[in-house]
Amino acid sequence: MKLLIVTVVNEHQKVVLQLFKKATIESYSGSDIEGFKNVPSVMMNSSWFPSEKGGAESIMFFSFTEDKKIDSFFSLVIQFNETLETSNPIHAVVVPIERSI
Repeated sequence: MKLLIVTVVNEHQKVVLQLFKKATIESYSGSDIEGFKNVPSVMMNSSWFPSEKGGAESIMFFSFTEDKKIDSFFSLVIQFNETLETSNPIHAVVVPIERSI
C-alpha cells in the first residue's frame, strides 16, 4: 500500500475524479488548497494590486491504495496532461508507507 497525493487547479477537479474512477481508486480524501508559482516581476507590475500575490484555487486529493491502481492512474494522468493546453497540469506523487494501523 502506498499514499497517492494529487494536486490540481479547481477547473480540473472533475477530471481527477473521473480518472480515480477509471483507475478503480474508490477511497480518497480531498481538501481545498491555494497554489502558488513564482511570477516574473513584469507580470506582478501589470497587476491592479501589484503588492498582493494571489494563489490559484486548487484542490489536493490523497488516497491509500495499491500499486496497480496507482500505475493505472498515472497512465491516465500522463494522457490527460499531454493534451492539456494550459500550464496547469495534474500533479501526482507516490509516497511509500512504512507502517500503518
